[in-house]
Amino acid sequence: MILSHTTMIAAPAGRIFAFFDRMEENYTRWHPDHITFRWLQEGRQAVGNRFYFEEHIHGQHLKRTMRYSKVEHGRLIEFVPDSALIRFFLKRVSFIIEPTDGQCRFTQEVQVLSGPIGRRLNRKGFAAVEKHMREEGQNLKAIMEADERPSPA
Repeated sequence: MILSHTTMIAAPAGRIFAFFDRMEENYTRWHPDHITFRWLQEGRQAVGNRFYFEEHIHGQHLKRTMRYSKVEHGRLIEFVPDSALIRFFLKRVSFIIEPTDGQCRFTQEVQVLSGPIGRRLNRKGFAAVEKHMREEGQNLKAIMEADERPSPA
């Protein structure tokens, strides 16, 4: 099952991508439920590089170590849990950036192992993840579009 949310952002794809390269400084301003982020290797967004983050979702304090599985500059960021046990349930997280009509379509995808019964049993948890994704999209849009405005003279 894939949880997905798309936000249209009036900013260049390269700037959106660069936001994620500076995640140590951007993580807590991106969403109020984000707690901490740190790179575990130099090189930032590169296949195989790892990072650690903490956040609150659905009343849970989540702590995850992830590694990049695909990176296409300005277009795609994909990462997977470092833990094989967590990776069994949480398959991947992707950020897809697609330029279109002078803006970008920013799509977040979270692929989880769950069928219809799992979806029903975990509906509140999945709804909380979808809400979090919507808020992240809206917040990223606000940050990117505010940064695009010229400074007052």
